[in-house]
Amino acid sequence: MREDDDRITLPVHVAGSGTLDRLVDTARDYAKASTAENTNKAYAADWKHFARWCRQKGTQPLPPSSEMIGLYLADLAAPTNGSPALSVSTIERRLSGLAWNYAQRGFTLDRKNRHIASVLAGIKRKHARPPVQKEAIQDEDILAIVATLSYDLRGLRDRAILLLGYAGGLRRSEIVSLDVHKDDTPESGGWIEIMEKGALLTLNAKTGWREVEIGRGSKDQTCPVHALEQWLHFAKIDFGPVFVGTSRDGKRALDTRLNDKHVARLIKRTVLDAGIRSELPEKDRLALFSGHSLRAGLQRPPVSDFLPHHAACPLSLP
Repeated sequence: MREDDDRITLPVHVAGSGTLDRLVDTARDYAKASTAENTNKAYAADWKHFARWCRQKGTQPLPPSSEMIGLYLADLAAPTNGSPALSVSTIERRLSGLAWNYAQRGFTLDRKNRHIASVLAGIKRKHARPPVQKEAIQDEDILAIVATLSYDLRGLRDRAILLLGYAGGLRRSEIVSLDVHKDDTPESGGWIEIMEKGALLTLNAKTGWREVEIGRGSKDQTCPVHALEQWLHFAKIDFGPVFVGTSRDGKRALDTRLNDKHVARLIKRTVLDAGIRSELPEKDRLALFSGHSLRAGLQRPPVSDFLPHHAACPLSLP
């Protein structure tokens, strides 16, 4: 349990009871679920790093000091101990982590304070780089990409990941967080329903719950729903995470849910194998494509209406 979860307790003037104690446990569970697990880990690491830095400078992280935090940000951008400088985006994430940690401890960090805001503005002005726009995978690209995959168990899984992610415009975290059924696992980020004309995905996205419809394609080789069915059938998955690891020989499905980094690595590898943007050096091609490339072309028009009463962003490949 995280330290901030322990801070959710009964008021000191209220006597505990079985019911109230259970409510405290429930409230702690909700608090733990208030941010994504990866975010929780990152924020915990941010606080640990800042607290260690404070001790090295002969001070304490509590209560918050805008002056010391400004110096901390400067040290991240231009380290005095020879460590590599952090990127602007990482420094901003660190600051967000500190603000969140202070809030959990009952303090407010004023990010607009001049000691913080002016230092951060200077760091951005001096060190920020223009963001690299990731290349969107197009229809012809996804066809070429899935053609590079084998038909062993690992290939069936990766084909389902790519086709489903592309058809639904899914984030890589949404793909790997899917379960077969609702509430199969505590860490589930959604579940699937396979029907005659397609599939309905219910996802716990960044902006709340949403439903995504995916229609069947006219060819099994490029149909996202067929690819999903094939993977679930041959992997013998009928409960828990939809996308899991496989044994080294690629013949057996494991119990462990895939990490979202697998999707990014899969896209980069198959982009190279398919020869997409082959006129560019390999380093540039790898930099152009990422897990977001499945979502980057999301403005394509929807063509499936098999469940017209649901909001959808589907694509049915030819």
